Formats: sequence, C-alpha cells, structure tokens
Amino acid sequence: MKQSTYTDQNLFGVIGIGRFGYTLVTELVKAGKEVIAMDNDDTKLQPLKDTVSHLYQVDTLSRDTLREAGIPECATVIVCIGKDVESNLLATLNAIELGVPRVISKAISEEHGRILEKIGAQVVYPEEEMGLRLAKSLASRMTLDFLSLCDDFAIIEVEVAPGFDGKTILECDLRGRYGINVIAQIHGEKADGNITPGTRLHKGDRLVVAGTEKSLEAFQKANAKQA
Repeated sequence: MKQSTYTDQNLFGVIGIGRFGYTLVTELVKAGKEVIAMDNDDTKLQPLKDTVSHLYQVDTLSRDTLREAGIPECATVIVCIGKDVESNLLATLNAIELGVPRVISKAISEEHGRILEKIGAQVVYPEEEMGLRLAKSLASRMTLDFLSLCDDFAIIEVEVAPGFDGKTILECDLRGRYGINVIAQIHGEKADGNITPGTRLHKGDRLVVAGTEKSLEAFQKANAKQA
C-alpha cells in the first residue's frame, strides 16, 4: 500500500492480533471497513487471510515499518499489544508521530494507561478488567457506547432484558434479526468472551455487542420491548 497525504475514514489499522485484536478486525470487516492488520507472529495472521487483504508480519514496529504498511493512511489505529509494554508504547508513539488522527491503545495497568494518555492515545483496558469496571460503574444503565470506532460502528454494553432470559444466542438469532455480533457476556463480576450459538442469556447479565449504528439501535429497541 502506497503512502498517502490524506487519511481514509474507512481504513483502520490494528496492531497486535490477540483475542482483542482479532475481534476488532473481524467486526470491522463485517461492518464493511478496510483493515490493515499487523503482528510479529504469522500464525496469528493466518486465520484472517481470507477476509483481510492487508496483513503484515513484522519484526519491528518502527515508523518506517508502519509507514510501509500504510498506517499513515488510517483515520484510526488500535494498538492491541498486551503484555509487551515496550512494543505497545513504541507502536502507539510511532502511529501518533506518523500523523494518525486517532490512536487507541490497550493498557494492562493504570500506570501504563497514564503513560499512553500522556503521549496522546485514547486508552482501553483488557477485556475482563474493562467488563468489571463497566459492570460496577454502570449497574443502573441499560446501554453504554464505550468504544465508538467511527460514526457508524461501535461496541456497546446492553443489559439482557427478562424476555430473553433462558434463550440461547441461536434461538434469539441476534445476527440474523439485528445484524449484531456478541463479543462477551458479563455475569456479576466475570466477563466471558467464549461466545457460541449455544451461549444462554440470563436477565440482568450484560452483553458486549458490536455492529453498525443502525443495527445496534434496532437491537436496543427490541431488547427494551422485552423488559
């Protein structure tokens, strides 16, 4: 991909393809977005080869490497590297210095998050910690848009209404009816990201779901009617 002097609002960069990064890539692609996916481990990129055109196995995260992959053309870059804090900070800083308008970076601690904020990144925390924080602070709210990646794609948390209690993901046909994908289920203080068609919903639990603005709105209305 050639370097450009402008950014493409429909082009996203995802650096680090663990569970969090893989989810972001697949959901963005389903929403019709173009994605540049990067990781130092080719085996993590292989599951994406049939759906993502721009896959890059890289040994370093230097500005030159990011530039050659087309990262400066992205309107949003998400750094999903977890435990390797040095690589996380390097990728974040280089993406910012390359002029990417919005850089979102995954932090593994409060201290790590503060450093990321100091260099200009928007910070998100690991899946279970993020689910716990949201469950505690938003117990009285039905819905929260906690990661809006662009105007027409977001990841939100929704409280399961009584009408869906005891039904499976397949029985509710959430993807077919509303065009959304369930990323995680939060029960009490535990977040479960192992979602299958047989996953059973329980009233009061929270679902972390992804989709377009239109599809999320349709699901929220349907969920409210089940209250």
